Amino acid sequence: MDGPESPDDRLGDPDRIPTITCSECDQSWELAHELEELHAGNRAVEQFALDHYRHTGHYPDAVTPWIVACQHCVQEEQFLEEAPARRWAETHARHTRHKVGLRTPDGDAEQIAPE
Repeated sequence: MDGPESPDDRLGDPDRIPTITCSECDQSWELAHELEELHAGNRAVEQFALDHYRHTGHYPDAVTPWIVACQHCVQEEQFLEEAPARRWAETHARHTRHKVGLRTPDGDAEQIAPE
C-alpha cells in the first residue's frame, strides 16, 4: 500500500481495532471502546472524531470536516460527510434565501444559492 493507512481503511478488517492519533494532543487512542461499548461499528472513527472535537475544539489527525457557512447569518456548521453538509447548505439557503458557502476537506469551495 502506498502512504500511511487511514483509520477508515482498518475498519474493513474485523481483527484490527482502528487507532486515531492527534498530534496536537500528542496522544493516540484505540477505538475498542467505541466498537465494543458504544457499538459504533463502521462509524467508530467518525464518532470518536466528533467527540474529540466537542471536547477539545479540534479534530484528530487525518480528519478534516466539510464546512458550511451562511454568508448572511454568520452561521457555520461542520460535517464529516458530504451528504449532511450539502443537505444543511441547501436547506438553509432554501429557508432563509441566503447564499451558503460549502468548503470540502480538500479546500475546494462552492456557493449554494437559494432557489
